[in-house]
Amino acid sequence: MAGHARITATGLPVYSARPHSPWQRGSNENANRILREYFPKGVPITSDPTYLAMVASEINDRPRKIHGWKKPSEMPGMRCPRRSCSC
Repeated sequence: MAGHARITATGLPVYSARPHSPWQRGSNENANRILREYFPKGVPITSDPTYLAMVASEINDRPRKIHGWKKPSEMPGMRCPRRSCSC
């Protein structure tokens, strides 16, 4: 991966799917698809913390198949583990 050394030098963890493990790549590709909705290829990613927090909140509160296509915020008893979160 181009830039691997530069990214890992910041302390960010890097995840690589194992060979012959398609179940790992599937969730990775789905996450990439969702992120591309907010950060298209070729467009610089902003470092604005307010915008990044908004994107994270929207992504984390998407309807889930496992919840019958309800959002986590619509599920009784489902609360965000972060105390300062407005989810």
